[in-house]
Amino acid sequence: MRTANSCLVVVAAATAVSAASLKDVKHLVFFMQENRAFDHYFGTMAGVRGFADPNVPITENGYTTFQQPVNPPVNGSSILQPWYINYAGGIYPDATMCMDAGSNGWVAMHEAWSNGAYNNWANADSLYSMAYFTRKEIPTHFDIMDSFTILDMSHQSILGPTDPNRCMWLTGSVNSPGSPSNPNSDGGAMLDNTATPGCDITSPVKANCFPFTWKTFPEYLQDAGVSWQLYQDEDNFEDNPLAYFEQYQKAANGSALREKGDSYLGLQAFYKAAAEGTLPSISYIVGPQELSEHPPNRPVDGGWLQQQVVNAVVDSPLYNETVLVISYDEQGGWFDHVPPVVAPKGTPGEWLIDPYSSSDHDNYTALGPGPRVPRVIVSPYTAGGNVFTELTDHTSEIMFAEAWAAAHGYKGVYSQEITPWRRATMSNLVNAFDFENPNFANPSINQATKPPMLPNEPSDYSGDIAELGSLTGPWAQPSLCLSEYPDNQPAVPFGSANANQNMSLLVEEGFKQVRGQLSEGRYLVFEISGFALTNVRGKIVDLSPATAAHEDIRQRWVIHAADDAPIPTSFYIQSALDKTYLGADPLGSLVKNVKDAQAFTFEYQPNGATYTVQLSGQSNRWVSFLEVNSSLAWKDAGAGNFKIFSVAYH
Repeated sequence: MRTANSCLVVVAAATAVSAASLKDVKHLVFFMQENRAFDHYFGTMAGVRGFADPNVPITENGYTTFQQPVNPPVNGSSILQPWYINYAGGIYPDATMCMDAGSNGWVAMHEAWSNGAYNNWANADSLYSMAYFTRKEIPTHFDIMDSFTILDMSHQSILGPTDPNRCMWLTGSVNSPGSPSNPNSDGGAMLDNTATPGCDITSPVKANCFPFTWKTFPEYLQDAGVSWQLYQDEDNFEDNPLAYFEQYQKAANGSALREKGDSYLGLQAFYKAAAEGTLPSISYIVGPQELSEHPPNRPVDGGWLQQQVVNAVVDSPLYNETVLVISYDEQGGWFDHVPPVVAPKGTPGEWLIDPYSSSDHDNYTALGPGPRVPRVIVSPYTAGGNVFTELTDHTSEIMFAEAWAAAHGYKGVYSQEITPWRRATMSNLVNAFDFENPNFANPSINQATKPPMLPNEPSDYSGDIAELGSLTGPWAQPSLCLSEYPDNQPAVPFGSANANQNMSLLVEEGFKQVRGQLSEGRYLVFEISGFALTNVRGKIVDLSPATAAHEDIRQRWVIHAADDAPIPTSFYIQSALDKTYLGADPLGSLVKNVKDAQAFTFEYQPNGATYTVQLSGQSNRWVSFLEVNSSLAWKDAGAGNFKIFSVAYH
């Protein structure tokens, strides 16, 4: 991945870094791709909240969220679980690369969400939305995620399509009624991809009133003197939301908003600045349509683009002070099983009358967040194969940039447009970083194949590309794929094999170290001083020697929320071996009934990526380590520092 010379540069940088902090990060890079859901890409990945989820939600009809009802039944099947997109073999490993699935629209997404029931995916969206890829199809994506820190509780911001989600990414708002940018509810909310002058909806609420006028986050950067640049080619899929804002449209040639926010420097300019060490403080990357991964654009081509961006950052002489966040705007019609946490009904700026409802104007609905989407943080301080478990959405990247700006002493870099609920609920990503333990190892990333291009290079191509379809740039995909595989959707595999499959057996075996405040959804191993929390014969909990692969089932635990908060802070700990719980009386016992269980609170220490485990309701009682005989202790002082691993073993 890196040349010998670039490796020497990075090694030299590593020796110069000590006791780093957010203040030592000088460059942030935000790169957003298109229309893929978390389970659709990474449900089979080890160590994340995927198909092996031990806390999979149970819906009101008694099914899990993996078991989506089909109405009317098909071939006798009344439910459909996620299914492998290339199960049929033959042409499909190539054909499904340009396969479309369901809808990413407001109506389909809200109906799939089903007022929080999350049990209407197959009916409201598509039977094909339940299809998933594996490492075999997208090895580069998997390798990037495995090399750094994947976010497995990362949600799109809006239960809607591309443009409003990208607006949240760059402005923190869609101008929803009651939000800080629209407190009197007299401005138009941006809810779909319409970009024609005026409001395309005027009742029951104004919506999609183009052009938009609220303040964007780059304007805060500009006002504070923070250098920034949005990099895009002319082939940008109309994915730069800044171009939808009046202040950018009216900006004079040569002005900051025009040159930084709505010009076409090209991605080569980003690669060059990274190589020369001249990146601005904050960079945004908008890729070309054919490499965006938006169906029917191929995931493998997007993987190649991601590898170019990762290479540019990792090979840069400034790698030790650069952070790259790669994300996706929304799910694109593909299924995910984790229901989003939405604001309480009536929260200003987070609930509104649904302008797309066919019912009377009393259909009150949540704005978002929506389903989970992939997100990864690339840096020396997030390297090594970790999973970040805090709740995030697109506003998290703005709040991370705010925290970075504050660490550097900039004043006024604080988006007034983000709702108070989002600020209180979504992570600012800072806990994903362990600044005490940077990892400058060369990441092992599968070499992606460069996508085919049109007959001539973009600089001298002047032919008619109409025969190749809707291409907007020099890349020859997906038109080649679509022309070769016009029938690229395999038959949906209804039947008992799908309905009765054990989802956890679909997951790769392995582990990731956990970072961030804990949330449900994983099998966990708690380790301290070379020992792991262990179920001893179903009677007591103690410590026994940990293993390198963290695979001992006696040391595997599941946490369950012990409070009713939208984001729980206390948890019961249950053994994966026999379903017993850590008991309250006596401490250290294992009990069968959760009513007899002790609740625990986990406090995360980002420097070192460790956790203290405290007895809930007892401010001075912790789980710790007794060095004399390497056993578990319940201490009134001297909390133990546990490392936690999220594991997947069959």
